[in-house]
Amino acid sequence: MNTRQQQLDAFNRLLDIMDDLREKCPWDKKQTLESLRHLTIEETYELGDAILDNDLQEIKKELGDLLLHIVFYAKIGSETSDFDMADVCNEICDKLIHRHPHIYGDVVVADEEEVKQNWEKLKLKEGKKSVLEGVPKSLPALVKASRIQDKVKGVGFDWEEPHQVWDKVQEELQELQEEVKAGNQDKIEGEFGDVLFSMINYARFLKVNPEDALERTNKKFIKRFIYLESKANELGKSLADMSLAEMDIFWEEAKRLP
Repeated sequence: MNTRQQQLDAFNRLLDIMDDLREKCPWDKKQTLESLRHLTIEETYELGDAILDNDLQEIKKELGDLLLHIVFYAKIGSETSDFDMADVCNEICDKLIHRHPHIYGDVVVADEEEVKQNWEKLKLKEGKKSVLEGVPKSLPALVKASRIQDKVKGVGFDWEEPHQVWDKVQEELQELQEEVKAGNQDKIEGEFGDVLFSMINYARFLKVNPEDALERTNKKFIKRFIYLESKANELGKSLADMSLAEMDIFWEEAKRLP
């Protein structure tokens, strides 16, 4: 692996390249914080895909893309004298030191859970009025629900045992079925949301990341469906011309694939 100096030299090279691009490239010169935002989100999802696929070469590539965006934002900030890369680095360094008193101070913690609880308490002391202020409004709903539950757990608002959460899931499912029978669409949506929220909570007790779990299922479904399409093509048929029974034969075959 590279030495610390080699790592610093590589980072300095990236900063120099960004200076060149911002000065000389027509596309790079036009970019703003706002114009880069959606691209950064896209790069983050691409990194997430690479992590789920456990593709280390792709992870390295996507980390570079994301790092480029961070350097890009810092470069734009420096042009208006609001902040530069050093400010960004020092800001996160100061935050990490402040929020890890068990490393940089005299606080003693027993385990990971106490670290997370102390983290939330420190954020409240920093002036946040609610532990939920740190949950971005634009997060996808599934991720947001998971983060909300993590946050409130940090201040002790949580179930004690997994079976209690599972009982809550069953209770919400029953309430959903009652509204389905009643046919009230607005209440059906509300109860369906409650079921999802409870399932996400249960996933936390099972130490399962619900976003990762759902995405793995998405990938599994896509792989099996593509296999189904390929088998239909081999028969010279379209899926629309096949019965469910015919499709189910190939679906079961797909499930046995590695």
